Amino acid sequence: MAPKSKLSTSRERATNPLVWCGAIICIILTIAVIIGGIVTFIGYLVIHPRVPYVSVMDAHLDHIQIDYAGILEIQVTILIRAQNGNEKAHASFSDSSYSLSLNREVVAQLVAPPFEVGKNSSVYFNYVVPSSPIPLRPDQAEDVDAGLKKDLIIFDLKGSSRVRWRIGSLGSVRYLCRLDCQLRFHPLNGTYIPSRWATRISGTSLKPKSSQVCFLGNTRLNAYM
Repeated sequence: MAPKSKLSTSRERATNPLVWCGAIICIILTIAVIIGGIVTFIGYLVIHPRVPYVSVMDAHLDHIQIDYAGILEIQVTILIRAQNGNEKAHASFSDSSYSLSLNREVVAQLVAPPFEVGKNSSVYFNYVVPSSPIPLRPDQAEDVDAGLKKDLIIFDLKGSSRVRWRIGSLGSVRYLCRLDCQLRFHPLNGTYIPSRWATRISGTSLKPKSSQVCFLGNTRLNAYM
């Protein structure tokens, strides 16, 4: 029995180097992860990145009219801002598309070509949705008529834009920037009623700095028939 005991002991000793190698590799990986986390954290503190976003700056209800047949005619002007609060990085926006609806009826699709926003700057899009006959269902026509009598018309603006920006040497980030808000107007004079929660951007909390401004010319869009 003694020889068997010596044989098993020698086998156990033969596997010890493999165990040590595995332990050393685990330690090296752990240290690398910790160092990477520290470098990322320090880089974030130095660069202090701000998430680019899209918001509604202003709007105006230029014209609204509905006849007895339930045919709606409107014209709305909407000023949308793409904001990049980063002082050391440009931001690229693409696939920008937003639906404007009234009483669950889409009246226009607002789109923009790919564009870039410079460091700590903004780009403004002035959308003018022109008047066009839009047939409404009886219930929709009643809702619009009630809103006119109350001097309160509410539009829904929903859409998104794909954003790409680089965080210094930490790499680039891509995400979908969503815009979901209600545009409230007094139809008697067309004034826009700003709301504290007018824009909601994918769960981000932002505090934009003062910035440079670049206007991209008016964009006219036909309302859906």
